[in-house]
Amino acid sequence: MITIGLTTWTDHPALIKEPRDVLLDEYAARFPTVEVDSAFYGIPKASTVHQWQALVPAQFQFIIKAHREMTLHPAVDRQAAPISDEARRQIFQTYLEMLQPLIAANQLKTVLFQFPPYFQANTENFTYLRRVRALLPAVPIAVEFRNATWFDPIILQSLTGYLKELKMTLVAADEAQTAAGSVPFQLAVTNPDLVMLRLHGRNMTGWNQPGKEWRKKRTLYRYSDEELTQFSQVIDGVKSQVREVCVIFNNNSGKDAAPNALRLQEMLHVSFAGLAKRPPEQMDLF
Repeated sequence: MITIGLTTWTDHPALIKEPRDVLLDEYAARFPTVEVDSAFYGIPKASTVHQWQALVPAQFQFIIKAHREMTLHPAVDRQAAPISDEARRQIFQTYLEMLQPLIAANQLKTVLFQFPPYFQANTENFTYLRRVRALLPAVPIAVEFRNATWFDPIILQSLTGYLKELKMTLVAADEAQTAAGSVPFQLAVTNPDLVMLRLHGRNMTGWNQPGKEWRKKRTLYRYSDEELTQFSQVIDGVKSQVREVCVIFNNNSGKDAAPNALRLQEMLHVSFAGLAKRPPEQMDLF
């Protein structure tokens, strides 16, 4: 099975052909999955999760980003002391409780752990991955690294075996390839249930100029048909090895994610079952 989705559902006006935020039920009429980034900043309430579920079909699935304390990001206030191990364990417990409605309805595709750039390949961090699995023992987990040390050929060989043991998906991230601050696109099957591609765009200028506008500019990129064809070939080459290949477009800055995703869907000749009913489109009479 091949699935395609986007990060967030609001920021894709191409899906509704109107200059406004997209509603979740409107999004679910086009794609079978979505990545929820807001959980990185605050764990959603159970009532919020139930509201999401009420707006999507039974087959729709969510990719929920791990909370920032779960991925060892620094406190928003850099002067704040690091939280204790017990406090972090409680965050994991609260997060796990939030997931229960999605797990019960088979609407959780995976929890995405996107680790910070300074989370490098060392013994301490290998051990932390095992702790993550212990704290979320039966939850599907995908990990995305942003430090190139994980992709050293020798380390990568050990990493793939380790993630297979932990039954975690290694995310293949596509991004601008800079001298520092980026990782290579590396697809390795570490979980027979799920392969995931996250496509951030290849905006070299935006990626290399961190600042106040960096988060907005770094994903300002539209993939060409040639680049999308390369992804389709990669997907075709791996789809027989896993139950599902999921592609998430994160090149949102210029509203390019939805058009790119729809184009890749067309190239792959895939259709999605169980989508929400599309509202009638207004006819252009002039």
